[in-house]
Amino acid sequence: MKLKLTTLALTAVMAAGPAMADLVFPWLSYRTGPYAAGGIPLADGYSDYFTLVNERDGGIGGLPARVLECETGYNTEKGVECYESTKGEGALVYQPLSTGITYQLIPKVTADNIPMHTMGYGRTSAKNGKVFSHVFNYPVNYWDGASIAVNHVLDLNEGSLEGKKIVLLYHNSAYGKEPIRTLEELSKKHGFDLTALPVDHPGQEQKSQWLQIRRERPDYVFMWGWGVMNQVAIQEASNIRFPMENFIGVWWSGAEIDVLPAGEKANGYKSLALHDTGKGFPIYDDLQKYVVDAGKASGSGDQLGTVLYNRSLYLGFLAHMAALKAQEIHGVDEITPAMMRDGMESLEITEEMMQKAGLPNFGPEFSVNCENHGGPGLGMVQQWDANAKSWSLITDPIASDKDVVNPLILADSGAFAAENKIAERCN
Repeated sequence: MKLKLTTLALTAVMAAGPAMADLVFPWLSYRTGPYAAGGIPLADGYSDYFTLVNERDGGIGGLPARVLECETGYNTEKGVECYESTKGEGALVYQPLSTGITYQLIPKVTADNIPMHTMGYGRTSAKNGKVFSHVFNYPVNYWDGASIAVNHVLDLNEGSLEGKKIVLLYHNSAYGKEPIRTLEELSKKHGFDLTALPVDHPGQEQKSQWLQIRRERPDYVFMWGWGVMNQVAIQEASNIRFPMENFIGVWWSGAEIDVLPAGEKANGYKSLALHDTGKGFPIYDDLQKYVVDAGKASGSGDQLGTVLYNRSLYLGFLAHMAALKAQEIHGVDEITPAMMRDGMESLEITEEMMQKAGLPNFGPEFSVNCENHGGPGLGMVQQWDANAKSWSLITDPIASDKDVVNPLILADSGAFAAENKIAERCN
């Protein structure tokens, strides 16, 4: 009798066919620690995006997407541990959300044949796909961001910054130091005086830096900050009555959590933007129906429409499109990480795709290829309205200065290739 039941069960399984695997999207989160205020909306948005894809679309190519979250606390060592503990789950693409973790994972993902996406952070020279085969940072990177900020103030000054003073206030980490070289080159080209002022982690003490800024009276302050550093800087700027419209943060210094604590004093503050803002997109109707009202939201639902929640929706969308491209290229639904890499390297994002996803005009159209893993290098500028408590885009997409940025990328990636004995590809 026991043998008969076993045979019947086996026959039933064989008739049903092989079990379909999930498509696994790991997320190196930080819902805890000093940067949790930023990490929570990022994690919620990514998870909610793939929940929506499962509930509304039946998954990707008929396969369910599974977000595999591992808590790092924004700690580099823990981030590496999370990578090692999750990579065997079929992880398709890593999103480290930390420049420090990114630098540690570059050799690992390359050896393990798993792609990594570091949109707007990480190692900028990874844009060079000839050297960095498994790292992608489309559609824009830090050095683009530094140039876009300069191009914005050039537009405000009739194309000349000769004799102007710009201060870079930066998080004293690999992340914060990324734009320095680019700004140094741009200062030579445009004749402005550059002063770089570091702020130590986590950024709560900035009195001396702002005293120096008050003494030097720069025309503009650029900020490469994260977490509480942003809040403190905006408050300190208001204390010395620095004009907020001349205070411009990178895209990681431009979220609601950065400006709300300062109240009316933050009015007019600017930051770079990777994508559009707010909840005025059709995807939010679907999120409400299929995720929030269904009780499947990752968080409490209070982060929907915020800058960082939107950012991870965008990251989810880009990963989704790359997975579809990988399925198309290889003619299979159950793609491997290596196939996902191929999809990312052949990715083309069109306005039609964004509209279909409920994100019309959300970001730039762009394409990726073997040589260019970084996309077009376009960004926008947004400004905070303290009365409306909302961000608004105030520029069209701005291109970075490729005459400055590209040689820096080639030099840095070339040095990395020589040091690590990497032969260039894409020939």
